[in-house]
Order: sequence, then C-alpha cells, then structure tokens
Amino acid sequence: MRWLVGWSGASASAARDIQPLGAQLLWEGPDPLWAVGDWRPDEIRLVYADGDTHLAVFGYCGADDATLRRALVSARAGALRQLTTWPGSYTAVARFGRRTVIPADLSGSRPVFHTDWAGGTAYSTAALPLADLTEAQLDVGHLGALLACPESPEAVGDGTPYDGVSRVPPGHALLLREGGSRDISDYEPATSLVVAAPPVEREAAVASVREALVEAVRTRLAAPRHAPARDAGPVPGMGPDDRRAARSGPDPAAGVGADLSGGSASGTLALLAAGLPGMPGTVYGTGATLAGERLLAVTFNDLSAPRTGAGAADRAAELERARLIAENPRLHHLVVAGGESALPYGDLESGPLTDEPGPSLIVAARHRHRLSAGSADHLIGNGAREVLDAHPARLADLVLDRRRRHLLRPATALAKASGGGGRSMLIPFTVYRAARRLARTPYNEGLSSAAGLLRQPIDDALIVDGALGASLSALAWCRPGPAARWLTGEALAEVSIRLDAVAASPRSATMAGRPGVRRARAVLARQAADHRVFEQAAELRHQRLHAPFYDNQVVRACQALPESLRVQPGARAEVLRAVLTGAGVRGLPPGWGATSAAAHTESLRAGLRAHVGQLVDLFDAPLLADAGLVEARVVRKALRAAAQGEPLPLDGLGELVSTELWLRRLLMRRGSCWTAEGNHDPRAVTSGVTR
Repeated sequence: MRWLVGWSGASASAARDIQPLGAQLLWEGPDPLWAVGDWRPDEIRLVYADGDTHLAVFGYCGADDATLRRALVSARAGALRQLTTWPGSYTAVARFGRRTVIPADLSGSRPVFHTDWAGGTAYSTAALPLADLTEAQLDVGHLGALLACPESPEAVGDGTPYDGVSRVPPGHALLLREGGSRDISDYEPATSLVVAAPPVEREAAVASVREALVEAVRTRLAAPRHAPARDAGPVPGMGPDDRRAARSGPDPAAGVGADLSGGSASGTLALLAAGLPGMPGTVYGTGATLAGERLLAVTFNDLSAPRTGAGAADRAAELERARLIAENPRLHHLVVAGGESALPYGDLESGPLTDEPGPSLIVAARHRHRLSAGSADHLIGNGAREVLDAHPARLADLVLDRRRRHLLRPATALAKASGGGGRSMLIPFTVYRAARRLARTPYNEGLSSAAGLLRQPIDDALIVDGALGASLSALAWCRPGPAARWLTGEALAEVSIRLDAVAASPRSATMAGRPGVRRARAVLARQAADHRVFEQAAELRHQRLHAPFYDNQVVRACQALPESLRVQPGARAEVLRAVLTGAGVRGLPPGWGATSAAAHTESLRAGLRAHVGQLVDLFDAPLLADAGLVEARVVRKALRAAAQGEPLPLDGLGELVSTELWLRRLLMRRGSCWTAEGNHDPRAVTSGVTR
C-alpha cells in the first residue's frame, strides 16, 4: 500500500519525536510531508514557484512542469479547481508558506483523510496510519451505517471505520492554515436549481468524453515503462520458481497491458491504447510479445461456471467478442482460465489488510488470478458504469425539467425486461408516477421516510423483483442497502437516528440539489471507495492498476452528458462506440455493449455454494456480533439458504462477509505505521470488538 502523510500546526516536539516508518521526506519545516510505500520515482513530482510555494503530485499526471507551476500560482490566489484539471489520476499537495491545500478527487478513488493531532491536523491518503497515530478506536456506528445504507452519504457522513479520523468528501479540498485551523472547501462550481446553464449539445458532450478518455490513456502510455525487478540470483536450495513463489506470486509482464473482457468499457480502453501513436505498450522481447504488438490484452475464462442458463450465454458471447476484438494485430491476446479456486469467496485467508472494508474483498483472489497474467501497468474498465449510466433517480430530474417524453424509452425497456404480459402495459405509468413522486418529495421528508423504514421489519422491502423492482426502489432520496435486513434492531435504530438528525438540520433544505444528480454521485463515491479497496487487495507486487474512468477529467466530461441521452437504454455502449469511432476505430463485434449481470450473479452463487462451510465457520463467533451489528445464527441461516438457491440479496451477504473478514485481519495485525519511542499500540483500533 502506498500513501502520503503530513501535518500542519502540530507542536514542534511531537513532530520531531515521531515519523512514518520507512518514509521518504519530501519537504521539511514545521509542516512536513512524507511519501510511504513502494512509490516509483516517476510517480512523485515536485514543482517549485516563487517564494515558499511548492507542489507535490503523486500518481500519474499528464501536465508538464510549466502547466503545474501556472496552476500552482492560480491556486495560491484561490482557484483550487486548477489543481484537479490535469489528465490522469493523482493527488496534489500544494503549500503556500504555512498554508497547505490537499484536494480530493471527484469520484473518491483518491481520498484524503484528516484528524486532530498534537494541537494541529494530520492528513493522509490512508485512514489506517492516522488511526495508528492517534490510537483511535473502531467506530462501530460507522460500520453499521456502511452496512445499512452504503450509498447514502447522509448516514455514512464523512467518517471512517476509525473514531476521530474523517474523510474529505469527493469534490472538496482540505485547507490547513498556520495555527492549526482547518476548513473543507468545495472546489467544483455548484449548479443552480433556479437558473440552469444551457445544456451541452449531444455531439459536443460526446466529443468531450472522447477527448478526456484519449488523454487519460495517453497519459499512461507516455509514462516510463516499468519491468519487474530482476531475480535476486541463486539462493542455496531454491530455484527461480521457488524464489518467485517466496515473493508472493508471479511478476507481471513488463510494459502496459489492459483487460479485455468483451465488455464495452475494457474493450474501449484496450482499443484506444493499442491505436494511439507512440511507444508500444509492451517491451519487445519480454514474455510472448512479438514485433508490432502494442498491448498485452488479458481475458478471463471462468471454467467453473455453469454451462447452461442465461449466465452461460452471456459469458460465451463476451468471450467471442473479446476474441474478435483481439484480432487487432496490435494486441497480444492472453486468455486466463480459472477453475473452482478462482470463484468468489475463495482464498479469504491470504489477502492483505486494506485501509477500509469493501465488497471487493470476497473476489480479490479471483481478480489476483487474472491480474497475475497482466502487465506492470494494467488498464481496467472499472467505473464506466457509474460515470456513464444513468441512475434511475435521474428520471425525477427529467420530470423537474418538464421533459416527460424522454421517460418513454427507459420505461418501455423496463417493461420488456420485466417479462411482458398484461401487466407490462401499466409499467410506463408506474415508472412515471414513481419519478413524479420523487421529484415532488422534499429532501428532508425523503430522509425521514428512510429513517422510518429502518425502524420497521425490512425483509420484504429489500426484495426487489428484477430490473423494474430495482429501479422503483432506487427512485428515492435514500434507501436501505441489501445487507440491512440482517442487521440488529439496535444497529438500524442508530442509523435511523443519523438520518433523522440530517433531516432536521437547517442545512438540509440547501444541501439537497437534484435527486438524480445527488444519488448518482453517492453511488459513484461508494463504488470508487470499493475500487480503492480492490486495488489494495488485488494489486500484485510491481503492478499498478489504472482505471481511467475514475479520472477527474473523465468524470467531468461524463457529468456534462445531457440527461436525455444518459437515461436511454444502451446509452453507455452508444457513447463508447462514438468515442471509438471518433478515434478511428470501427468494425466493432456484434453485441457490443451487452451486459453480463446474470453471469456475475451466477458466479457469486457458485462461489457461495463451494465455500459455504468456510463462511458458516467464519460466522460461528463473528466480530460483527461482538460489536452488536448482527446475530450470528441469523447470518449463518442466510448463508445456507442462499447457497441452496433461495432468492436472497447476494451483494448484501458479500458486504457482511467482507466486513467480518476485514475486522479479523485488523485484529490479527501487528506493528504500526510509525517509528518512535513508546510506539503506539496497533490493537487500539480493534478495542471496540475484541473479546
């Protein structure tokens, strides 16, 4: 795990007595900054302007030093947004004398955390080091809110699993001043509900998405090529394979590669990377690459999946699309087969401790198996669904804008997906009525309704009937998550109190905004946070995972797409097809843009069946029960029932398993992120659940 840490306004004695373990000092003085972990040399850039004004950029940034210096001068005058407008994925830390500014990104995949310490403020891009620094205890209430309403910032707030450690919201910046004062500022301009800006034309919006994606991919291709470190040499009694095994698995291939799942997101990135001019993605002479091949494209083939059913048809179609795309002579195609050992819930004992819990923990071993055949810099399509697809609540935004005719096509698509019949004739009216109800419901009333729902038995409320049921359930300001049905009444009551407090706040009337925009941003933030967990859990040694769809400029371009385009069926595939056409890529395979939700559900259920015994043992005496969040027997019963095929929300069970797994890894942790006399107790953060 890589992170940066610094502080401002702390006492001189405290700052002198403690330092991060294994850190690289970037600047000294009363407000120091360190980089910790296996950062590459080209992932850290320092730029200096006049006086005591300097900038540190961590990650992959497509701007040159002159551009960074101009943006730094503009940010010193108050234009903080200038620190977030470069292509790529990065974290910027700007220092103006004794004033420090750290913007979080728009999606939440590059978060910033802060806490009070030694009379000042400590900040970091990871929460666990700050919890170590302050000996923070576990915040059980936050874990309960994360399980009950994971997509509701009103319930989760700006907290973390560690008491006293806070998160900077996406699209905001942390401002630290001399003397220890701290502010959180929104650097992205807000859209007025009274005087709306004229909508961007469809062609111009799609062109902006194309330019942003091309620049995002070009930034990765322009970075220096990296190859894994050479083998350390002969070791008595160990051959090369044994030495690689001792380093926790095979090394990735040198250069740049990409996923090629057959889906539209990964296929778009692979084709863009293969077609852009410049240095080839792969290094000639390494692995199985040949002359002229630009990119190593990796496709996963699940051999343990059922051979019949809708999921099997989806998988076969994806593999065929990947094969047709890989006929591009600039791609070197590699198919990685996975058996039962690569199913979800497999190999839960060997994963690393991540900064926070996340649903990706249950599939980390599956993804590590695929990524082990990837490259040192590997492009993945994560985030495309969240930034391009329309959240169902955006239908209410169309009602607010009096564009009701644009609801016809999505409502008709839901009618077809629901199975047809006489009832399907009423579905468009049902969808419109739900969208109108949300548009007319004030924000605080919506939160109060969700709080009341949490105080009642919610088993039936969380059972959704296909695409229609999920869409109607999502047409609300706030709703319980799939894991809420297994939480205790006390845990749900505490979350409902949080929602009631936000609803009663005087700021609730001004912080609402449009329901579709707010819900879509909340879902994006949740998925981006889980992507960060995925990176930490699945990333291999010497490997970097790149998700360009989470880049600031790509998110901005996608947010500018007209609502009437986003809500239409197949909008994501249509936009990405236009992106590729504008980049000169044509002749896409049949079925481009088809989804594979059925295949994902089948793999989750197959993994649950294969490992149900281990999962039941995991909840024999769970830490979640010690914290008062669940009853062990209830979860064990649900795991057995889901393995036998009962229609239970598998995503909710996955969240429970991943949170319990994260708590156990945290409890087993030894050591600290800091070095000093009287080192801090790393078990402090687990004192809320220890037996």
